[in-house]
Amino acid sequence: MWLCVWFGLLWTGMAGAEIAAPDRARMLEEMDARAAHYGEISRQIWEWAEVGYKETRSSALLKSELEKNGFRIESNVGGIPTAFTATWGSGKPVIGILGEFDALPGLSQDNSPARKVLVQGAPGHGCGHNLFGTASAFAAITVKNWLAAKKLGGTVRFYGTPAEEGGGGKIYMARAGAFRDVDAVLDWHPGSSNGAGLTSSLANISAKFRFYGKASHASGSPDRGRSALDGLLLMNHAVEMLREHVPASTRMHYIITKGGAAPNVVPDFAEGFLYARSPSMPSLDGVWERVIKCAQAGALATDTRMEMEVINSVYNYLQNEPLARLFDRHLRTLGGVKYTPEERKFAEELRKSFDPGGPPAESEEAIMPFALSGAPGGSTDSSDVSWVVPTAAFRAATSVPGTPGHSWQNVACAGSSIGRKGMTLAAKVLALSAAELLTTPKLVEDARKDFEKRRAGHEYRSRLPVDQKPPLSYRDNP
Repeated sequence: MWLCVWFGLLWTGMAGAEIAAPDRARMLEEMDARAAHYGEISRQIWEWAEVGYKETRSSALLKSELEKNGFRIESNVGGIPTAFTATWGSGKPVIGILGEFDALPGLSQDNSPARKVLVQGAPGHGCGHNLFGTASAFAAITVKNWLAAKKLGGTVRFYGTPAEEGGGGKIYMARAGAFRDVDAVLDWHPGSSNGAGLTSSLANISAKFRFYGKASHASGSPDRGRSALDGLLLMNHAVEMLREHVPASTRMHYIITKGGAAPNVVPDFAEGFLYARSPSMPSLDGVWERVIKCAQAGALATDTRMEMEVINSVYNYLQNEPLARLFDRHLRTLGGVKYTPEERKFAEELRKSFDPGGPPAESEEAIMPFALSGAPGGSTDSSDVSWVVPTAAFRAATSVPGTPGHSWQNVACAGSSIGRKGMTLAAKVLALSAAELLTTPKLVEDARKDFEKRRAGHEYRSRLPVDQKPPLSYRDNP
């Protein structure tokens, strides 16, 4: 009797329990045997390179792969044609795995270490999302096979999440209740190193600012015109002046998407697309109010009219230490990525294009120290999921160490064997972590407690208008 009580106390006191060594070995062997297949899927999505909300073929390919493996598919989640969920199993716990698949505009590139545009102006996978979605589907299918073989209960769910790059797909999926029954969500991202930790991300608000003026002959009758472009340029100049008077951690960046049709015609329409970021949403609110005043001032000074359309708004990431520690442990057990001589040659050639004196050779094999904090740089709609359900992320080295994100060099890596090796590592970490969560109630409970502790005293309220629909055409230029 006392022995049973002791084992019960041991179970409830454990932060996590790794799956049995034979099961783990079989799972990893299975993944090694199927890695080439999922490498081909990632390469196909890389070749299509579809931008946010237009990932029709990429979404369909992943959906088909999951459906063939016995998952129940729900399409058009949140009113988004390319958003879907794929679910297998029943009962608790429900473990979600996020998968992305959108590309970035204007980054077309061959998988070579020198600049080689495939189609001028076309998109490219400069953030490695072709690897992201594929690795996550690979992991979900692996866990499903393991659950079925062991005849275990629990549910694994893959989330096909479009338009992470500024479109906010996950926010609309969350609003539709897609995460309502989930106990924990596993997330990862392609990178140039391997690691997990508690570093957050930047809250972000983005909008398109449209100015409307009056067209006229720019030389014959300029006094009769009202330049929409002047209004936009004044707004941008005011934003530049604003940089001195916002917190140092603030980031603001913009492009002009439409500036007129001809130099001798006063533009009656101009449009700019601006992002503002800050480590927390409350601090960003104050910055955003001043950005809007910059736009209003530009319109007032030029006698034009301004309209603003909020495109996206995402929170800072609410990290979860039990889940992040789980990722870290499996990363360290598996180890990093090892290059072949050919891949090493590719890496050294590629590094000449951006940072010859960058990270040391073979740093792709290392696992970075567990990060308790750090300076956030990017933004992601995964952050909004992290405020709804316990969520954590890690990164895997899918690109040459030191490769800048959102670059042609990153596209080259995402389409190469280097990218696919990092993708397979990520899939293994996800699969092992999901299996452990599915069989360790205490770990799920600890993740929930950490979530509630970090969220306590903070309100989560998306800055997207409550009636706003997904901006399915946000990548279209006027």
